Amino acid sequence: MPLSSFHQHFSSFFIFLFILAFKGFKISATTFTFINKCDHTVWPGILGKPDLGTTGFELKKGNTQTFQAPTGWSGRLWARTGCKFDDSGHGACSTGDCGSGEINCNGNGATPPATLAEFTLGTNSADYYDVSLVDGYNLPMIVEAIGGSGSCEATGCGEDLNRRCPSELRVDGGDACNSACGAFGSPEYCCSGAFASPSSCSPSIYSEMFKAACPKSYSYAFDDATSTFTCTGAADYTITFCPSSSPSLKSLMESGPRSSVEQAAVATKSWIANLAIGDSARISQPFSTFMSIFFVVITFIISYL
Repeated sequence: MPLSSFHQHFSSFFIFLFILAFKGFKISATTFTFINKCDHTVWPGILGKPDLGTTGFELKKGNTQTFQAPTGWSGRLWARTGCKFDDSGHGACSTGDCGSGEINCNGNGATPPATLAEFTLGTNSADYYDVSLVDGYNLPMIVEAIGGSGSCEATGCGEDLNRRCPSELRVDGGDACNSACGAFGSPEYCCSGAFASPSSCSPSIYSEMFKAACPKSYSYAFDDATSTFTCTGAADYTITFCPSSSPSLKSLMESGPRSSVEQAAVATKSWIANLAIGDSARISQPFSTFMSIFFVVITFIISYL
């Protein structure tokens, strides 16, 4: 083969390998798409490594924004609400604030309470993702995997928990709901100290309330079995805030570790327990027991209609 022909073939082969490598890079990258279906503006925050090009931005009602994340990226995503920033981009938010004093969070995480989406993107392995209420809740959020293989399930919390939040967990103004750990700080609620293991830290009436409403979300520190999801094969992810019209919302809220009847029964039991230690502590025990039985019976009747 003439030398010039060899060089030509070699150059073509090199270009071919370069194109394959470039395509492989693009395939291995993950796209995060943020969608705001709330009736107000939100300011998503991003905490993770490596940097995705921004750590905070404005997302108006009905808008979307996408970011590319490389394999191996790990971090948290959330929405800030009630933000007020001046023309120079300085200000603060009423929920989910990251304390940077700017639209960009600059390496700071969300101040609880805030609904969190957490990701670890695999390198030649599965992605892990979840939506966590361990640090409390500020607005509805679901995460949906697009493409990929394996379970790749939708997860999150589509319920407006602020409307249900017990008074002892409610943030002033009613725009967010604390976790029991955030509200009381005691080791049994925070799974710390003597309670820092799955065997010693059990779900509380408050975490059961969150779990009943949002069965696929983390409700307390050791809620891994029903709250962590995996997906392989270069999936992309959509993070939707206030997903009231999402087609995945109905199946998301109906699935989980318990049947709908069991969830309703747990929710009823939790709310009566909350009332008993909260605003309605004056209710006598016999009446509370009667109301508990009454609501459970109603739940079963409704389920069979």
